[in-house]
Amino acid sequence: MSPPSDSSGSAVVGDLAEYSPNERRILLELAHRSIDTALAAEQIDFTAPTEHLAQPRGAFTTLHLFGALRGCIGYVLPTGSLYQAVAETARAAAFDDPRFQPVTEDEAPYLKIEISVLSVPRPISAEQVEVGRHGLIVSAGMRRGLLLPQVPVEWDWDRETFLSQTCVKAGLPPDAWLRGAEIQAFTAEVFGEE
Repeated sequence: MSPPSDSSGSAVVGDLAEYSPNERRILLELAHRSIDTALAAEQIDFTAPTEHLAQPRGAFTTLHLFGALRGCIGYVLPTGSLYQAVAETARAAAFDDPRFQPVTEDEAPYLKIEISVLSVPRPISAEQVEVGRHGLIVSAGMRRGLLLPQVPVEWDWDRETFLSQTCVKAGLPPDAWLRGAEIQAFTAEVFGEE
């Protein structure tokens, strides 16, 4: 089941949309500008243009290049304004994701950006996890793994597979969620470019 979309191709994973089409456009443009200014070794202004975008929120920025994942970095918990979080995570996804080489000037114009604005994570039982609504954090000891709510939808996973894959992301056995690992869930408003 796919998450609901609005007319701009944005997906709302979890609850109703909180951000207007104009706010979404501002954040997507900010993510591109943040990457471009980093390539030019310039600074970017973190002053949010609206009170709503100045609110503290966790966020992830995901980059795609010609349909393939090119980077994804984020903050689970708020570290500053949403506006600043998007600017910082866009740069980090482009240049600091250890799975990829840094984005080049030649690639930057072709990047497609997706932003996930997160709610605060809360403890949840495995039975309460809803695919297409919840993102998950599974932790045990010093290990922690996170998967955004759109991931199980994209891979057509059921709840058990989603829980197991989040454990694997944490470097835990796939069944750690059955053996006492802590499970937390969050929702996300996800929007991006086609």
